[in-house]
This record gives sequence, structure tokens and C-alpha cells, in this order.
Amino acid sequence: MPALISLLSGSLIPLGFSPFNFWPVLMLALAVAFLVNRNNSPKKALINGFLFGMGMFGTGTSWIYVSIHQFGSAPIPLAALLTVLFVACMSILFIAPCFWLYSWITHRRTITAPWRQALTFSALWVIFEWIRSWLLTGFPWLFAGYSLLDTHFSGWAPLVGTYGLSFLSVTSSCIIATIIISKGSRRLAPALVSLVLATLWIASLPLSKTQWTTPTGTMSFSAIQGNIPQSLKWDPDYIQNTLSTYLELTNNEWNQDLIIWPENAIPLLYSQARGFIQQLEQVAKRQGTSLITGLPIDRQTSAYPLYYNGVISLGQGHGQYFKQKLVPFGEYVPLESLLRGLIAFFNLPMSSFSAGSSDQTPLMAGNIAITPYICYEVVYPDFAAKMARNSGLLITISNDTWFGKSIGPEQHFQMARMRALETGRYLIRDTNDGITALIDDSGKIIETIPRFEKGVLRGTATVMKGNTPFMVTGSWPVMALCLLLLGLCCINIGNRE
Repeated sequence: MPALISLLSGSLIPLGFSPFNFWPVLMLALAVAFLVNRNNSPKKALINGFLFGMGMFGTGTSWIYVSIHQFGSAPIPLAALLTVLFVACMSILFIAPCFWLYSWITHRRTITAPWRQALTFSALWVIFEWIRSWLLTGFPWLFAGYSLLDTHFSGWAPLVGTYGLSFLSVTSSCIIATIIISKGSRRLAPALVSLVLATLWIASLPLSKTQWTTPTGTMSFSAIQGNIPQSLKWDPDYIQNTLSTYLELTNNEWNQDLIIWPENAIPLLYSQARGFIQQLEQVAKRQGTSLITGLPIDRQTSAYPLYYNGVISLGQGHGQYFKQKLVPFGEYVPLESLLRGLIAFFNLPMSSFSAGSSDQTPLMAGNIAITPYICYEVVYPDFAAKMARNSGLLITISNDTWFGKSIGPEQHFQMARMRALETGRYLIRDTNDGITALIDDSGKIIETIPRFEKGVLRGTATVMKGNTPFMVTGSWPVMALCLLLLGLCCINIGNRE
């Protein structure tokens, strides 16, 4: 029964995120997982943690199956197998160890007080979320903090980031559970913990109205959504149609300060597209606008060519950016010498990119510094905050066509909105088939256009200056707090019910 409950509670976790946004369900699922594993042996906790992870990632990242089968051309059995293997790896690496370590610590240190068990579990959960953001290039998906984005509790995000919201969410879940099982215990320590937690929630109200950055101007823009079918995107016979589509949609937008085309809108290597790029450059300069577009950029070295997933700024703008956070299999193939060519999924178009350097400067559009994120990069909280420090506006270009009509693009969009909130910056999101949108500095959606249609999003973005506390400190204060709590919970002093 505990194993089944763990699996079912894990499968409820994605209901806390977009497009469902039932954040109390996520808190309930975490509370149930905590209670079920309170007094388990490390071995049983390991099994329950694995099953919880299988439920969480199995439902929350089911869009991976769509990418592998529909666009990677893998047969249904193989696509299902690869998806299950991915889900199992995520569970084994990040969820099962969290549950096991929690049980091991509580047994080893004889931690029996429910409130200390709750703090131990919460601290470990957040630490393993952080580990998941960088280990093996990272998979920062389904962090508990995202579930609070559309609540007034999101006011903490500019101070402590997504991990801080995760800590608030998980700790609240576990503390509420301990209050229920403690049957009104009057011990001082749990009362103080509950009081502190309540204070943090109440403080969310004024924080949600606090302005951490200030406006310095505005910029009119048009974001172009081409809706190019993924099956045709890299087809040599369809390239001219793709370019014509973007030119046609842009014809009436040259009066804007900024025009944005999505990720790899130009499906040609930079060296092959020089003539087309020069034409865009001349038109943009003549019209007095800046055009930012994604395309693959090739660089010849003395030994061999390098390929980058890139962004360039043309016309009144200038600069190039090479993507730093690459998607495994989509943009590079791990163990390439062994896997390349085995199946179509390991040989996707444009899956031989190199990562850009970490010292790149923002793009310029006129005199406005713009931080670009390409697709997956926007889901890394600390990376995105560091990149945003020297700019007044954020843009993210993407091609979520890979995920079809699954929940993946909705989750991706939610994470992009959190980056706007954490940095106090307006963010323009331009994708091939949606969700294309303008997001304000509090993470709210100002404008958007329908998905799966050709279209143009027109709007005015406010340029901001200044840094939020999270941009300055990153996630280190939250990680330090979690480590401190682990240390305090492990000492024997006051270890009583």
C-alpha cells in the first residue's frame, strides 16, 4: 500500500503546474509522500522514492514520448521504452536518493520529532532539485516552486528564486501534515516553526506588490510566429517557403523598434544564408529597426568546423549569441560514437551543436541591451538570472513544435514567466507555433497569440534597470539554509516529540 500511494501521489504532482495550475494538489501529494515515508526503513524509502519519481516524471514529462515517436520516427514500442528509461533514470538519480537519504538520516540520528522530520525532508527535496539543475547537464523541470507562480506567494521569487518557493511549498506541506498527526502538540519548537512559516506566507502579500526594478523606457516590437511544420523545417525543398513565410509576415512590421523571429527561423547555416542575411540587414537599417532571428551558425577552425545554435541582431542592432545549454539528443548526442545512427532519433537534424562560451555579451537593439535565451536555456534559474544582469529586456526564442499538443510547451512557458518575475524584467517569447507572448516584470501575461497558427504578436515592452536580490545572490542563500537546517535537525539536542 505505501508503494502504491507513493506512485499515485507522484503522478499527481504535474497537476500543480501549467496547464492545470492546481497548486494545492501538489502540496497534498508532497504531504502524503512525506507521511507515508516517515518511519520507513531506508530500503523501503528508496523503493517508494523510485515509484514516486516514476509517477511524477511519467505523467509530468510524457511529452518526451511525443518527441521520440512523432518527430524522432521511433516505433511506438521503442519510443515507449526510451521514455520509460528516461523516467526511470530521473527517478533513480534524483527522487529515490532523496527519499533514501531522508530515511537514513532520520534513522541514523534517531530523529522522531515530526517537525524535525518535516524540515529534514523539505531541505533534502530542495537540495535535490538544485542538483537536478546541473548534474549531467541538468534537467530543471517540475520544480515545486513553479506551482506558486500565479499566487500572491510568488512575491518571494525576486528574493529567493524558484528554489526558495520550492522550499516554502514543500515545508508548508510537511509542517501542515505534522500538525495533523501531532494532534495539537504544545511543544515550543514545532509552535515556533509553524509561526515562522505563517509569517513567511503573510509576508508574501506586501512582497507581491514590491517593485524591485525601475522602468527606463519602452520598445515597440513584433514577434513572428511562422508555424512551420517540424517535418518540413529542415527539408531542402521547403526552405524557400519557410523564408517566404517569415518575410510575408514581417512586411507590415518594419515600423517597429524590434522584430523577432524564433529559434532557427532561418533553416540554413550562416555561411549558406549570407546573401539572405545581408538583404535583411539592409532593409532593417533602411527602416530604422532591429531584427533578431535564430539560425545555426558555423565557424571554421583549423581542424574542423563548429556548429552553434545561434541568434543574431541585424539592422539597427548588432551582436551574436551562441546557445550555452544544449538539449541532449536534440542538439548533441551523448556517447555519440556509440549511439549516432542506431535509430533516427539519434540522428536528428542539427544534433551536432557545440556549446557557446559563458562570457558572451548581450545583443543590442538600438541602444537597448537584450539578453537572449534559446529554448531550453530559460528553464535554468541561476543561469538566466546571471545572464540578465547587464540588460534591460529579455527575449526567449524557441521551437516547441517538437512537443506537439502535449503539456510540455505549457510547462516551458510557465518557467519562462518565472524568469521574468525573478529578474524584474519584461520578457518577449517568440516560438515557431506558440506560445508566443509578452510577459511583464511580475511574470504576468500581457499579450499572446493563438497556438498552431501563423501570426504576429505586436506590443510594447518596458525596458527595466536594476537587479532583484535573487539576481545578486542567486540560489546560494536557499541552499545554505537547507544545509543549515539539515545540520540542526541532525543534532541530538531537543530531539523529542
